[in-house]
Order: sequence, then C-alpha cells, then structure tokens
Amino acid sequence: MQIVTASHRDGQWTVVTVAGELDVVGGPDLRQAVMREVAQGNHHLVLDLTSVDFVDSFGLGVIVGALKRTRLLDGDLRLVVPEPRLRRVFEVCDLDRVFALHDDVAAARE
Repeated sequence: MQIVTASHRDGQWTVVTVAGELDVVGGPDLRQAVMREVAQGNHHLVLDLTSVDFVDSFGLGVIVGALKRTRLLDGDLRLVVPEPRLRRVFEVCDLDRVFALHDDVAAARE
C-alpha cells in the first residue's frame, strides 16, 4: 500500500501529513515529499504520522534521512507520533533519543 502525503505551512514549519504504511513501498513516496519541500526552501518540517498504520526499518531509514537532509540546511525535523504502538517502534530502535516524539502538531511546533 502506498502512502498519501499532504503538506501545509504553519508559521516557520511545514507540516507533512502522512497516511498509510511507511515501508519499502510507501517510503520512497515520503522521501520524494520531503525532497520536494526541501527543494522549495522549507527546511523546518513536522512529519505528522498520526495516520500511519505501520512503519518498518525502511520507513525509519527514510525518516532518519529526512532529518539529515533538513539539518544539513540548518533546519530541523520533528515527529508527531501519538499512536503507542508506533511510538514503541521508535523507542525499541532508540530513535526516541534522536527525535522528540510529540502527541500533536501544536506540541511539535513549540
């Protein structure tokens, strides 16, 4: 299943909403969405993963790559992961030490 992304500006942040499965099939779509935003000069991104049903190691790699890409341009990447099951994936991989996991977009923008 492919993912669906949509983005909008919210102050200095660009919120990229992601829905579907973030895996080897959906990951490239997210990578393209992030690259498109960065190419447009949007270097402060919030990935809203509220509607993501599944994430695997490939999807996590895409997210880490997005963080590297934004930080190379003096930007930042923040994550919205309210679902405990998905949050646990980040915790097991120690990515909660790399990313602050927020419950909603408003908290991620602070």
